[in-house]
Amino acid sequence: MKKISIGALLVALAVVMAGPAQAAFTVGGENGWQLSTDGIVNIFAAYQAESGNNNAAFLFGPDSTQKFGVRVGLLPSIIAFNIKAPTTAGIDSNVRAAMYVNVQNNSGGGDLPGWFTGPVANSHYNTNPNIDFREFYYTAKGNFGEFLAGRALNLFQGQNILNDMTLFTAGVVDMQAVRGGTSLGHIGYGYLYANFGPQFRYTTPDMGGFKVAFEVGEPYAISGASAKQDVPRLETEFSYATAFKGGSVHAWLEGIEQTDTRVNAGARPGGHNISLGVAPGINVQFGPVGIMGSGYFGTGLGMVSTQDGAIFSNGNGFNGVDLAGNQRTNWGFLGQATFQATDAIRLAVNYGANHQDKTDFESNILGDPNIMKCQEAAVAQVNYNLNKFTQFTLEYIWAQNTTQGGDRMQSNQVALGTVFFW
Repeated sequence: MKKISIGALLVALAVVMAGPAQAAFTVGGENGWQLSTDGIVNIFAAYQAESGNNNAAFLFGPDSTQKFGVRVGLLPSIIAFNIKAPTTAGIDSNVRAAMYVNVQNNSGGGDLPGWFTGPVANSHYNTNPNIDFREFYYTAKGNFGEFLAGRALNLFQGQNILNDMTLFTAGVVDMQAVRGGTSLGHIGYGYLYANFGPQFRYTTPDMGGFKVAFEVGEPYAISGASAKQDVPRLETEFSYATAFKGGSVHAWLEGIEQTDTRVNAGARPGGHNISLGVAPGINVQFGPVGIMGSGYFGTGLGMVSTQDGAIFSNGNGFNGVDLAGNQRTNWGFLGQATFQATDAIRLAVNYGANHQDKTDFESNILGDPNIMKCQEAAVAQVNYNLNKFTQFTLEYIWAQNTTQGGDRMQSNQVALGTVFFW
């Protein structure tokens, strides 16, 4: 039996190819099957000027005091396809596949095949990788709640990034380390990146506004040392949402736990590292005014992305453990205010910071001034909606990194861009 007719697929593709005149749409197939698509096109021009001590440079880059780029914002451009099966026995089953596209070339490094070697690999000819599948999962939803299996945004600090006003804009722009990737928003400057990962997830039914979600995911590297990752990563989210006359409230509390065993003979072989954290938040909308506050606290979490592991295990101490294999304490927060001045214009500001404390080993033995202490940023933006599916944004971003030794690097940035939604 055909699930979706060839004709329906051709109609869907024709609508996609028709261009920006079309908004979101759904195509019905045979026997109750449906195909729909959604996505965004996202591009920003950004200018950055920096000053300070290179010991604190990390996300800004020590090679230049001024940079300009044209790139995606915090979200890449996205094209997603959704398939809905016929409702059977009261259960709705859906599949989502989403491609995330970086429009800029990867001039930050990488290897190219064949004769593209040497300096060429670090030039504007390097377009790899520009596409990744961050979402690829199916859900089954009924009176029992919802079950999800596949690759999706993780729970821990997922709401922190989803409620950040820079989600659809630029925020802090890392123009040095990951030129082929996205900007940062407030990742590393108010919350940790939740990341997309393979998982099994169960979410309870709505209970008067309350929901609880549980995730079992693959373990991540807590430290840069090799480790036995033989137990799953566990994440959870408690949430409450309600609407009242003239406004709404959304609150959440998320948690994470994972343990691994160190096998590197250089530091605490046989010892254990643990990632343990909580992340609360609340978003209140009352008339034209929105107020949001979120935070996180824990151990072995990292400074930029949850469980940074070997990715950021460098001399600046961005991962969740020190050189002796001891977990660092990590915490941060983000505060935000928005004002809908007119139907088309929204003004918004926010400020966030990520902190980490030195371990006893670092305080008593190393005293390393290059270990990062705080990354903070403030963003002011003006949004103009030309229509329901086209937004223009102007942002000013101030960011500062401070090491445990007191060295500082500041960055002043301006970003101007547009996002098209469907």
